[in-house]
This record gives sequence, C-alpha cells and structure tokens, in this order.
Amino acid sequence: MIQFFSYYSFLISFSFLCLSRPSFPARINPDPSSTVTTVDSYNTTTWHDFTRFLDVGKGSQVSGMSELKKYFNRFGYLPIPDTNNFTDTFDTQLESVVLAYQTNLGLPETGKLDFDTISMIVLPRCGVSDTKTHDTRFQAKKRFAYFYGKPRWMRQAPVILTYAFSQNNMIDYISIKDTRTVFKRAFSRWAQVIPVSFMEIEEYPSADIRIGFYHRDHGDGKPFDGVLGVLAHAFSPENGRFHLDASETWALDLEKIKSRVAVDLESVATHEIGHVLGLAHSSVKEAVMYPSLSPRTKKVDLKIDDVDGVQALYGSNPNFKFSSLLVSDNSFNKGIIGLRNSRSSKWTISLVLGVLTLFLCT
Repeated sequence: MIQFFSYYSFLISFSFLCLSRPSFPARINPDPSSTVTTVDSYNTTTWHDFTRFLDVGKGSQVSGMSELKKYFNRFGYLPIPDTNNFTDTFDTQLESVVLAYQTNLGLPETGKLDFDTISMIVLPRCGVSDTKTHDTRFQAKKRFAYFYGKPRWMRQAPVILTYAFSQNNMIDYISIKDTRTVFKRAFSRWAQVIPVSFMEIEEYPSADIRIGFYHRDHGDGKPFDGVLGVLAHAFSPENGRFHLDASETWALDLEKIKSRVAVDLESVATHEIGHVLGLAHSSVKEAVMYPSLSPRTKKVDLKIDDVDGVQALYGSNPNFKFSSLLVSDNSFNKGIIGLRNSRSSKWTISLVLGVLTLFLCT
C-alpha cells in the first residue's frame, strides 16, 4: 500500500509539474523546411556539398571554399578576382560577403557560416541576383527592393501586358491547359493589387512576357544547373524573358506528386512575375519575393511587403483593400503560434503517457 501510494503521489506531482508549466517544453526544434538535416536529404541539390562548411569562419582554409565563392559571385555578392580564380581561404572579403548575404535574407548577422546561413545557402532558389538597388534604409516590415534604375513597364493607362508560352520549350507531363490555368492565377494575384492587367496571346515573339522551360545553357548567359539549385529566373522590365528550369519536377498539386524534390509551379511563377514587374528580392521570409523556396512548399499569397513594393512602382488597384492582406498575415502568424503550442502540448502529453506506462508496468 505504501509503495502504491508513493508511485501515485509521484505520478500526480510530476503530471502537475508538466501541465502547469507550459513554458518548460519551449525548446522547439527548428522548422524542418529550413534545417541542414532536411535539406541534406535532397542529395541531388546542386549545393549539397556546402554543408561541410558549417561553422567555418574567418581565417580558415578549406578545400572547395572557392566553389562557395562562385555561388556568392553568381548571386551578386562577390566580384570575380583579378586573377580570375577564387581561393579556398575564408578571408576578410568573404566575411563581408557573408554578412551582406545574411542581411539580405533576414538572417542573424554573424559573418560566419553558421547553421542558419548554411541551411539557407543549400536551399533551392531563384536565379536572380540578390543585390539591392533601392534606398536600403530598411523599415520594419518593409524590405522590398528593385532592380538597378528602378525599371517598370512604361505604358499609358489602362496598362495591359501580354504573355505567351514558347511552343518549343514546354514540359510534356503537364498539359498546356493546366499550365495556362496556373499562370493565369499567378498573374491575377499581382493584377489584384496594381492597375495592370495581363492577357495571354498566341504570338510568342510579340508578347511582352515570354515564358518557357529550358535545360542547362539556353543562350541567355544564365545557365540552369539541373535538379534543384536554381529553379527559374526572369528579367527586369521591359525585357520580358521568363525562364524555368525544365530539369525540375514541377507540380500542380503537391498532394498528388510524391517526389521529395517536387517544386510547386504556381509558387515559382508568382515569384518570377514579381521580377518581370520590376521587384528584386525581399529580405522578408514570408514574402513571395524572398529568394529561396524549399521543395514541396506552396507559397503563392502576396504579403504586405510584396504589395508595398509593387504598388510603389505602379500605384494601387482602386479595388484593392489592404485589409484582405492583414487577414492573411494574421492567419499565418496564428498558424505558426498554433503549431508551436501544438508541439508543446504533444511533448507534455507524451511525457505524461510515458510516466503512466512506467507506473502501470511496475
């Protein structure tokens, strides 16, 4: 009887401790979509080997560091040296580059290749440079950017931009009908917030925006690199070229496509249209114009940062109301909080069940 009472007292006390201190299990594991471990499982990614540079800092010399410098050169952070060759040394210049990268992508500014930085570097992303050309006085929640010279489509109202698909450069496992539907939705998201409309036409050469899927080197000086790595790129106004990597596993419905390297076509289309309109990359992670996108992730809803940026170029659609975006952002934040609370609750419940099991088996 005494033994039973002691076990029972322990169970009650321990359960009360767990349930009355919701802050105890506050150590939340990193989001799987942004961790090196998760990204590491995509063994076809172009930048997979960069994970071995984790925690490398200034003064280190590591074989292959020159490839990382080529990565930063590709995205506008590091000029090609006079010798035409990058070294394997983590020098002062690379430290400044890492700091700039961390700033542009909204990461902790350490100047080191820490966990958050390496996790972001190895993620698939847009091929457009990250260099910012607007007034870089970052304001809270406003971190959009433009291309050099702040170009935009200069048309008389009403502004109508035409787009067309390349007949010779499409993917065969998604029908042209479904492709058109996806792009129509993506264009409509931007049209809802600015006084610009988009119309598909058949005449590809004469369209303002020309869309196609291409493999590797396709003649624009910005070759693709195979599965993952660079997903797509588009050029600033009024160029109109919009290219997607044909090597990717493009998906219309991630529930139906089980490939772990599947990429949501609508998410990438929505992002690249932002470039076509004149937006560069944002440092707001929730924004559509953030440069990176994890596989099997859908990200199509414009955020306040996206809208502020594009409306600064074209003005506001008279029918647009910011309240709709505020609802979307609040839902996103509540979802994140709910996920954290759910994880904490599951941890507590699992702990209590474990104690119960121990008690019953003794």
